[in-house]
Amino acid sequence: MKDNNPIVQKSKAFAIRIIRLYQHLTTEKKEFILSKQVIRSGTSIGANIRESLRAQSTADFQAKLQIALKEADETQYWLELLKDTDYIPVRQQTV
Repeated sequence: MKDNNPIVQKSKAFAIRIIRLYQHLTTEKKEFILSKQVIRSGTSIGANIRESLRAQSTADFQAKLQIALKEADETQYWLELLKDTDYIPVRQQTV
């Protein structure tokens, strides 16, 4: 496995941010249901990407990346719910 694979690096960095979000939600906000969902799907993205690197075939590789994509979409849903219920703030972008 190449250590300089940007998809692997970014998915791991994302998983670390999700873990930190989970820690914040459970300790500071006392939110346990949505946070459990977001940590499962958010950390699964990188795990599936890493698993795809050892795929046994092109079809296996594609299937694992499709799973990662589905997990990313699910994670986006949980993050939207957390934002819309004010568990996480919306960042104001500056131009």
